[in-house]
Amino acid sequence: MGRVAIVTGGTRGLGEAIPVALQEAGNRVAAVYHNNEEAAAAFADRHRIPVFCWDVGDFDACARGVAGVDRALGPVNILVNNAGVTRDAMLHRMTPEQWSAVLHTNLGSMFNIARSRCRLH
Repeated sequence: MGRVAIVTGGTRGLGEAIPVALQEAGNRVAAVYHNNEEAAAAFADRHRIPVFCWDVGDFDACARGVAGVDRALGPVNILVNNAGVTRDAMLHRMTPEQWSAVLHTNLGSMFNIARSRCRLH
């Protein structure tokens, strides 16, 4: 049997293709999403890949989520940090809260998920 992979932002767009390719290569895959329950359920039905819901911008949620994937699928060997958000606004119209949300998801998530993975071993 192959390795175990986590793909953040793994149920829509480019994020949908990555878990499918990993599964086709013989790996067990966890697709992580945060908001769109309907899209995640459709993805899971279409591809028979388990989905896990947590906010990758939240360090503690990442630690709990990675531990949950470990319990469900086995120790994680592959990590694809694909999650990302945009707040389409010109800089002078972007609020500090919008900027923070982008950084927490697009940048902080990489630290959160990788550090959670390292902490378990």
